[in-house]
Amino acid sequence: MFSLERQSWHGARIPKEVKSIISKLKKAGFEAFVVGGCVRDFLRGVEPTDWDITTNAKPKEIRKIFPQSFYNNKFFTVTVKTKSKEPNLKEIEVTTYRSEAKYTDKRHPDEVKYAKTLQEDLARRDFTINAMALEIQNSKIKMQNEKEKFKIIDLFDGKKDLKNRIIRAVGDPKERFSEDALRMMRAVRFATTLNRACSGSGQASNWQIEPKTFEAIIKNSPWLQAISKERIRDEFLKIIMSKNASSGIELLRKVNLLKYIIPELEEGYGVTQNKHHIYTCYEHYLKSLDYAAKKNFNKYVRLAALFHDIGKPRTKRGEGPDATFYGHEIVSAKMTAQILNRLRFPKKDIEKIVKLVRYHLFYYHPDEVSEASVRRLLRKVGPENIDELIQVRMADRIGSGCPKAEPYKLRHLRYVIEKVSQDPISVKMLKVDGNDVMKILNIKPGPKVGQILDVLLGYVLEDPKKNKREFLLNEIKNLGKLSEKELISLSQKAREERNKIETKRDEMTKKKYWIT
Repeated sequence: MFSLERQSWHGARIPKEVKSIISKLKKAGFEAFVVGGCVRDFLRGVEPTDWDITTNAKPKEIRKIFPQSFYNNKFFTVTVKTKSKEPNLKEIEVTTYRSEAKYTDKRHPDEVKYAKTLQEDLARRDFTINAMALEIQNSKIKMQNEKEKFKIIDLFDGKKDLKNRIIRAVGDPKERFSEDALRMMRAVRFATTLNRACSGSGQASNWQIEPKTFEAIIKNSPWLQAISKERIRDEFLKIIMSKNASSGIELLRKVNLLKYIIPELEEGYGVTQNKHHIYTCYEHYLKSLDYAAKKNFNKYVRLAALFHDIGKPRTKRGEGPDATFYGHEIVSAKMTAQILNRLRFPKKDIEKIVKLVRYHLFYYHPDEVSEASVRRLLRKVGPENIDELIQVRMADRIGSGCPKAEPYKLRHLRYVIEKVSQDPISVKMLKVDGNDVMKILNIKPGPKVGQILDVLLGYVLEDPKKNKREFLLNEIKNLGKLSEKELISLSQKAREERNKIETKRDEMTKKKYWIT
């Protein structure tokens, strides 16, 4: 199907760098098209994250036209360097038409061959919405604000599926998935990540996997076991980082893929909890993740929200409202470490997420927990992780059916954390100490030493620039000349001012967290 459209589609535009590469390929006598996911996003009015070009020029011919390029793969892809200031346009991939032979291992083609036509190249792609090509009609590159026409080459009704929000395999879905089993997971990922408000429409899109494609995924789901854990992890993270992350996890379960990625999550399916929860374990995982995604929390919080109670089914004792899950946070932390290691997550990420899971059940009540207890929690979790730990707790609360994510208790905890994390107002802040006082004034330990340090601290609190050793040493000499009565008076005034500063700082911190 061929149709003529405007260059600008709901505000999306073809970058001059892309047009320049296509123009030079055409000028050299070759065919050249924009192709793949960037065409899909362009037609949706969404700015593509990267741009891909396909051509009938061979890699050597591409490199001859573009000396600033490199080619070090077996898939006929040449990376052309541009001088663009945009990060996603500094390098643009240009790939020769290709066709692929049988995939014995469900991951890599046994052989990659040059294709003669664009049609052959498009026929090997995964889904119809990714199998469209865009041809710029003009060979002359125009300015971005000028009208320019293009042709959409759509051999598999990709535009129709794009309009109807359908994920459909190109041709026989079984054949497409046998070529690369990860495509089954990509189908779920597209149905999840594309399922959002469309640019310009304001309406929520409801993407669905086409029935035959859906059934093919279920039937051939065991093939996913042939895929490397790193590739599975990357697709999984794309699902987790979408606004519809929980829907993506549920779709993975429905198409029988979740059991080959994180079977531990399915252990919670249908497992009831107790009087403190209104959802099953599995529902609780998803609702916690959903809150974390809607609040746009980072990947650490999202993964911890999904896994924080994953050990509950293994620790459950009894049934009904009084069922218990003693030690589930410890078991959950161990299971989380196993899952993330299996999916080849970086060691630092694993350590952080496991810590958030392990301590998500921290106890805090303003009238019962001391500042010392809060300091111990900070030492265990790490000050750098405390905000994310509270976010996990918020996701846990909403996932349990609580109406408020951050009640008074959690706000009070934030206040105490900041309070105990602040540098104390103390004579230890000074660039001098008691030994300096005793040495300069030739006196022994006694009240006079503390009184002089109190006065010096008062000077520094009034003007921090005075916290210089030379200045303070000179002031020690001057204060040593005062009478006992004068020194005591100055010391008392300094302490009163310090108390006022401490009170004001505490009031400001309370106000920050709405604590009265």
